[in-house]
Amino acid sequence: MHLDNIRIVLVNTSHPGNIGAAARAMKNMGLSKLYLVTPKDYPSGVAIGRASSALDILDNAVLCEDLTEAIADCSLVVGTSARSRRIPWPVVDPGTCAKKLVEEGQQQKVALVFGREDRGLSNEELQLCHFHVQIAANPEYSSLNLAAAVMVLSHEIYQLKEQLEEGNQEVTESWDNDLATVAEVETYLEHLEQMLIQIDFHDPENPRHLMPRLRRLYNRVRVDKMEINILHGIVSETRKMLNKLSKK
Repeated sequence: MHLDNIRIVLVNTSHPGNIGAAARAMKNMGLSKLYLVTPKDYPSGVAIGRASSALDILDNAVLCEDLTEAIADCSLVVGTSARSRRIPWPVVDPGTCAKKLVEEGQQQKVALVFGREDRGLSNEELQLCHFHVQIAANPEYSSLNLAAAVMVLSHEIYQLKEQLEEGNQEVTESWDNDLATVAEVETYLEHLEQMLIQIDFHDPENPRHLMPRLRRLYNRVRVDKMEINILHGIVSETRKMLNKLSKK
């Protein structure tokens, strides 16, 4: 069993020490793929100092301009969130989060995303995630240090891996097609939105959270590559028919 397809994504980290400490936590728990979205101070000697013997993780870290780029080729994305949002999203506990990442990570790329130290992930970034994970903590002081949160969830992943290997259990489910990636779903949603505008079902000036709710729907269903192609085809043929009718 491997953890090579599981990536840790840190978004807009302000303190380089947290990057180094997160890399060390990853190394402790057998994770190696670190993606950094517009860190405020990196590369940094502070990050190197805090990483200790995990310099290989820093050396191989992938720098990205935004979260969309960091997760584009992933089929499953779990975002950390400490509070409820206006549009409720499927929330899992750390154990369930680990199970989903380890299971799907045997076949496809998956991501665990951490937000800014002071305000976490934005609503738009959280809407790119299939699930949100919340770490239970003292309600009077529930804000975890970024590196500590990485350690808690990384430990859940490592612990599950050890349990599964000891029990020699299979974690993958058979399916006839790979699941669609984040980028493929986003492309389809853009295509769908064009059609919804064309039939006057969707008004971009008064969106009423329509597209975030549709994104939540498709993320919850977890469509595969064949299904996303079928959906694209339906939208394309519908738009062709609409264009013919408009000409008549």
